[in-house]
Amino acid sequence: MNALAEAVGSFALTRRVSRKSRADFERWQAAALRRFLDRDLPRAPFYRHAPARLADLPVTDKALLMARFEDFNIHGVTVPEAWAALAGDGRVGNLTVGASTGTSGNRGLFVISEAEKYRWLGTILAKAAPDLLWRGMRVAVVLPQNTGLYDIARKSRLIKLAFFDLTLGPERWREALEAFDPTVIIAPPKMLRHFAIEGFRLHPKRVFSAAETLDPVDRPVIESFFKLPLDQIYMATEGLFAVTCREGGLHLAEDSVFFEFEPAGDGLVTPLVTTFRRRTQIMARYRMNDLLRLSDQPCRCGSPLRCVDEIVGRMDDFFRLDSPCGPILVTPDVLRNAVLNADRRIDDFRLIQIAPDAIELRLPLALADDAATAALQAVCSLFEGRGASTTVTLIRAPLLLETGRKLRRVECRLERAP
Repeated sequence: MNALAEAVGSFALTRRVSRKSRADFERWQAAALRRFLDRDLPRAPFYRHAPARLADLPVTDKALLMARFEDFNIHGVTVPEAWAALAGDGRVGNLTVGASTGTSGNRGLFVISEAEKYRWLGTILAKAAPDLLWRGMRVAVVLPQNTGLYDIARKSRLIKLAFFDLTLGPERWREALEAFDPTVIIAPPKMLRHFAIEGFRLHPKRVFSAAETLDPVDRPVIESFFKLPLDQIYMATEGLFAVTCREGGLHLAEDSVFFEFEPAGDGLVTPLVTTFRRRTQIMARYRMNDLLRLSDQPCRCGSPLRCVDEIVGRMDDFFRLDSPCGPILVTPDVLRNAVLNADRRIDDFRLIQIAPDAIELRLPLALADDAATAALQAVCSLFEGRGASTTVTLIRAPLLLETGRKLRRVECRLERAP
């Protein structure tokens, strides 16, 4: 394998495809998807006797993937082998193993080849920072765990990459981060907000929110501090799914992923993804847990790739409430907006469903009492308007920075039905 050729080829392909018309792009994508279905899909035991049409394949999810992990990767790597590799150097032979951070305690695994790592590097550079690459980049990645994906960037002469472990807490590495003086920062929005509030000495040329839902309340704080537009990288264990362009459009990575969308109510969709450029761990019609609001307008940048207006949250965080007319579902964006629109002084909160008929609204002690009362009334009015039978309790307490788990301002803590 020629690593440089893989990265450069992927970079060039990603840039070339972004200049196609939508009609030409769809023809290119259909041909790439067809090759994947004919050549790569049958190599995984799970799909050895699968039908040749994508629409005829079964829908898969994380539970099925983890239960039959060795059947979805072409080398037969098992779950125990993968966890053992993660406890060591993250390698199984020439393969790299990684895992999600496990927002809800349900961690997912992935396994990729060396060639796929370099293809990923070329793709993300082409999407995120093609104009900065030739001038050299210092990239700071602030996430809960490192993976071989980020290590591969260190082998490029044009990139200096430093990983800062979120779980250790910023007090452990603040000086090192400031001394590194990154030109690009990739971090969860809660950490970018922390940098702003604590006045970190940072002067990047590009800032990306990643790994958590970007709430509207965080964007102005972050952009005002860095004096830059805040971009996003939408990436999960299952792959790279969207990156913001220089015009501000969050483009789906349709040049490597085929998306199908299932309606989730209130104009939201949840995606089924087929990653047609991955050949080690095969993922076809894999149901994501995310809620998206798709854009119906093309981006000003001219890319043929569709845009996402908002990554709203997770399917898990629908509030599921009882009413005299039957069960009610309320989406995270509606819940979040009820709190934030109640008073403009509210810039942080937690809204947690702890029981079928009990919800906690947590607001910081420093917030004015009338603003807190307005938020409580707004949430109660929302549920009353939906006919929901529930009690909302207001809790005034410090909202501390949690580095050991993802920030979910709207969170349902009910056990999901099996």
